[in-house]
Amino acid sequence: MELIRSYFEHFSEEQLAKFSALKPLYEYWNARINVISRKDMENFYVHHVLHSLAIVRFTSFFSGAKVLDVGTGGGFPGIPLAIALPEVEFHLVDSIGKKIKVVRAVAEALQLTNVMASQTRAETLKQQYNYVVSRAVTRLPIFSSWIKGKLEKNNPKGALPPAVLYLKGGDLEDELVPPVQPIEIVSLHSYFREAFFETKKLVVFRV
Repeated sequence: MELIRSYFEHFSEEQLAKFSALKPLYEYWNARINVISRKDMENFYVHHVLHSLAIVRFTSFFSGAKVLDVGTGGGFPGIPLAIALPEVEFHLVDSIGKKIKVVRAVAEALQLTNVMASQTRAETLKQQYNYVVSRAVTRLPIFSSWIKGKLEKNNPKGALPPAVLYLKGGDLEDELVPPVQPIEIVSLHSYFREAFFETKKLVVFRV
């Protein structure tokens, strides 16, 4: 866990133990239900865990915040974020049932009581959330249509305003168009030194 510890010195031993348990859990489930590219497992902590934790480098969310992870797949970025931010409530959704099965199994194994997982599409949800997170599910204008009306109008004073925090790489210029209202775009290479992050970005926006 030296990789995680090197960037997040404040994580407790309990949190680091949960991060350490992630790879064996995903190796077990990935052999049964393919949720991560097999060739990607050797880069599991950089490509999936650290990538997800870029959001924690940007903000920690406020205690009690409700966060929706849309198109979570096998649980990214939601599972690493839930380990990092135990006082935040995470709702992980995906339309593919076998992926949600893995998310639930991992959350249960790690005793992540702040994780709820649902097989559903974001468009059908009735709840509102303080934040929405996601990782390269689709183009930003399309994604915005999925989550329309899902953000709260206001957050507590001093907290990051209601926003989408979207992890994606490449040239995003033609995606930053209405209804996407960019707040900030962060190059992840400013957070992490690994070459993988040279083209990766965190796009923070409102709809």
